[in-house]
Amino acid sequence: MTLTKQQKEKRALDVIYELGLDRCQDTMIGGSFVRGVSGGERKRVCIGNEIIINPSLLFLDEPTSGLDSTTALRTVQTLQDIAEAGKTVLTTIHQPSSRLFHKFDKLIVLGKGSLLYFGKASEATDYFSSIGCSPLIAMNPAEFLLDLANGNLNDISVPPELEDRVQMENSETETRNGKPPPQVVHEYLLEAYELRFSENENKVMDPLPLDEEPKLKVLSSKRQWGASWWQQYCILFIRGIKERRHDYFSWLRITQVLSTAIILGLLWWQSDSKTSRGRQDQAGLLFFIAVFWGFFPVFTAIFTFPQERAMLSKERAADMYRLSAYFLARTTSDLPLDLILPVLFILVVYFMAGLRLSAGPFFLSMLTVFLCIVAAQGLGLAIGATLMDLKRATTLASVTVMTFMLAGGFFVERVPVFISWIRYLSFNYHTYKLLLKVQYQDMVPPLKGIQTDNGSREVGALVAMIFGYRILAYLSLRRMKLHS
Repeated sequence: MTLTKQQKEKRALDVIYELGLDRCQDTMIGGSFVRGVSGGERKRVCIGNEIIINPSLLFLDEPTSGLDSTTALRTVQTLQDIAEAGKTVLTTIHQPSSRLFHKFDKLIVLGKGSLLYFGKASEATDYFSSIGCSPLIAMNPAEFLLDLANGNLNDISVPPELEDRVQMENSETETRNGKPPPQVVHEYLLEAYELRFSENENKVMDPLPLDEEPKLKVLSSKRQWGASWWQQYCILFIRGIKERRHDYFSWLRITQVLSTAIILGLLWWQSDSKTSRGRQDQAGLLFFIAVFWGFFPVFTAIFTFPQERAMLSKERAADMYRLSAYFLARTTSDLPLDLILPVLFILVVYFMAGLRLSAGPFFLSMLTVFLCIVAAQGLGLAIGATLMDLKRATTLASVTVMTFMLAGGFFVERVPVFISWIRYLSFNYHTYKLLLKVQYQDMVPPLKGIQTDNGSREVGALVAMIFGYRILAYLSLRRMKLHS
């Protein structure tokens, strides 16, 4: 069923109010460095993400952990309403209160991976009482069942069969308080369940006939998306900007970029480009700019997919969006943010260092740096998506960037033939050549042997890297089993 935008918003607000998230609905989730909602609210947001699509089968792992009793009761009440609406809800529970316990329809009790009880929750205590295990004091049924599953019979009656078994065995197996050890209790409960329910479990039920239409829907591989590709892209694009703006405009990152720019401006303060010596000095500055804006984005982009792998796997497993929409939104949402700090950097360095003071070279230098940043980001995305491990990805990126930098031709002009081909894969090399051409295209002789052409070859190489590295990253994400 297709819903309108207003219906979708109403559905989201209904879930927010059902889970008691109305007072923090405009608060960001937060993370390691950004403070957001509390742990209990974050858990309820995770539950809301699952129930908002009205699933027919819902799995939840300890949904009430970390919640106070009132919020836990409201959450379980919401799950009960979903179950009463004809859906199936399967959840594990961690020490529920008696009120929560009585809201469950069926109950499975496991001990050491073995089935100790399966049936109606309201009949669980009656069953264990029938085999001689009943509480000696008033207690929460959930606590009673947990003690039994762990073999703890304190404040629980010991059945005569179990007492006789312990007495027939070595008396050293008894504990100090006269209770049988947990292993013996576990064996007794397991045998009692197998004896009581073996006949019912061994019955083979004939399968119910299934209509052809539901069967075809289940077997059909075509997914029914709740939104079009463009809608998915727009939502993910806006989410990406909201998430990343705090990282990009943190005081640490701004200080790092501006302090580096000021230091460079002071070192190359009003450098002279008219003499050969002055041009050699400026070439060092241009090489550092190419290296800095090639090195910096790579190690920023590496963390993108490994850090979001858990969220991506979870959302993709629920078929919330297409992988192509996520990938394109995730990569393009960084572009407007990536342009701001380089602009500040170039504004400081360009005029302090006394580079060519005209509009053409200035904006061409800005465009060259931006191409380098986007290409370097593509390499970082490809490495991160291929390895999905931060340590290995950081190591590989360090070796790759250092190799690109050394083969760029600044430190060694006559690079050996067997390794010189690496420079053509290096965004540092092409960025460096473009910056030299922009600054010295009218000067004779050309600096560093760079041909004073229009630079179309270098621009083409950077554009090819921008798309090539990103295609590799997308294929790596597509190859991975994100649903597992």
